[in-house]
Amino acid sequence: MSDATTLVLLRHGETLLTPQRRLSGSGGSNPGLSPAGRRQAEAAAEALAHRGGIAAVVTSPMRRCQETAQAVAARLGLSVQIDRDLREADFGVWEGLTFTEVRTRYPDDLSAWFASPESPPTGAGETMHQVTRRVAAVRDGLVSQYAGATVLVVSHVGPLRTLLRLALQAPPHSLFRMEVAAASLSTVTYDEDGTAMVRALNDTHHLN
Repeated sequence: MSDATTLVLLRHGETLLTPQRRLSGSGGSNPGLSPAGRRQAEAAAEALAHRGGIAAVVTSPMRRCQETAQAVAARLGLSVQIDRDLREADFGVWEGLTFTEVRTRYPDDLSAWFASPESPPTGAGETMHQVTRRVAAVRDGLVSQYAGATVLVVSHVGPLRTLLRLALQAPPHSLFRMEVAAASLSTVTYDEDGTAMVRALNDTHHLN
């Protein structure tokens, strides 16, 4: 495994919207971490410092991710790199709603979105196919740039589930069968030939 490239995937800590399970993408408000989310970020920073070996920290530009990444990077003595393509999906007019509210107001659009990665949220939101394309490009760039090293990727539910789905070579609908909790850690390694292996999923032991 010494020649493998490792991506450690960290979801941002909680915002005030997270416990309410409201959709918070890149097309609406840009909330920062709540007090609970800041505590989660510090706990993740401590766990990652104990883990060691991280060569770089790359984050989505959204506030909640930048704040999480900054907490970790400060603990590790690293700088933070921002990659716009790690942002969450644009959920169109669904931004700020729960899935229950979306199902009530836009039932046909929601059913189509669950059924096909080519279907956008209501209001010209971003399709999951579009999210997959940009996230895969980020992955390829990091695996090439940091060959044999370990990189922390701080992002959101959609992009992180996508990286895990691609690693598993799972179908698009499997996105909705993964739990990626706030401030959770998942790990994927990539061999020299590009073969991926999911080594951890939704690890939250550092939050207990």
